[in-house]
Amino acid sequence: MEQNKDKNRGGNKVELTSIADVQQELVEEFFFFDDWADKYQHVIDQGKRLASLSDEERVEANLLHGCVSQVWIISDVMEDADERRLRFRADSDSLLVRGLIALLLRVYNDQTPSKILDCRPDFLKEIGLHEYLSPSRSNGLAALVAHIFKVARAAL
Repeated sequence: MEQNKDKNRGGNKVELTSIADVQQELVEEFFFFDDWADKYQHVIDQGKRLASLSDEERVEANLLHGCVSQVWIISDVMEDADERRLRFRADSDSLLVRGLIALLLRVYNDQTPSKILDCRPDFLKEIGLHEYLSPSRSNGLAALVAHIFKVARAAL
């Protein structure tokens, strides 16, 4: 997955782009698409770039419940100097869901728990995804967001 990084002028430490900046970047990406079919294809293309989980990781313990499609998610707490960052890896048996996962991971992956909890996924409404997802897909997306926030709360 592509990471958004900026060099910190004070040294060799790499600082990740803020959640708000990544959300704005996504809103701007989707702004260029004229119709939902193009947006839908862009979501699927994002999912195609998402690294797959191994068969050993696609187990019941990593399965996210509340989704129509199968979604597996793994989270790790990474100690980075004086702060913790959360790293998520996820996969699905659905191309569209993989794309939705990829969008959320672009926003929340490698961020601190407090930053995650401070920044709701408002970009999803801004790019208009809620208008075109079925109720079951919307529920699954909400379950994925809830899981990310649950992990962030537990990592504080």
